Amino acid sequence: TACESIAERSGVEVLGIAGDLSQHADIERIVYAGIDRFGQIDILVTNSGGPPTGVFEGLSREDWEAAVGGLLYSVIDLTRSVLPGMKERGWGRILNVTSIAAKQPVENLMLSNSIRAAVTGFAKTLANEVAAYGVTVNNILPGYTATDRVEELARTLGDREGVEAADVKARWESEIPMRRLGRPDEFAALAAFLVSERAGYITGSSITVDGG
Repeated sequence: TACESIAERSGVEVLGIAGDLSQHADIERIVYAGIDRFGQIDILVTNSGGPPTGVFEGLSREDWEAAVGGLLYSVIDLTRSVLPGMKERGWGRILNVTSIAAKQPVENLMLSNSIRAAVTGFAKTLANEVAAYGVTVNNILPGYTATDRVEELARTLGDREGVEAADVKARWESEIPMRRLGRPDEFAALAAFLVSERAGYITGSSITVDGG
């Protein structure tokens, strides 16, 4: 599992808890389990899976409600659970993983384009409210990165257009100044910095990792 892999590589204790981030009860269970094991939570990184692809007329109200629960309410509920402790200790890092879709809409991602922009607005507003407590709130916006999610999106668009997924990825790469997809470790490097002590004067920012 991911937990075992991280523990083996880093030599630190890792606690893995399965849960549904669209369910408030699961979020409370996850957070309290972390606090019970480690005593406190100093860093929160929110990163839920993307909602289904689709254009506006193909999406139902239920689709929108599920996407709001998974992308927006999960961020709000996780933040609400850890923020009091961070403020009390005078130190905390909240980092939301969103998408370049929050700044530049991506074709066929109506739900993600809309709701991730709401997360950006929430984070910027919260950053101003908690800055004086030593708590930073930032967003990291990955572009096309070599992940399973991007592979899924390429297949979906390819099926719709009648082309191969590889052709869709080649088109994306041609539109990226660096002419390639990003690597997960390049994204991780920025995430690690933003939650570190050294990033204490960076808050309310939305930083892209998208090859230009």
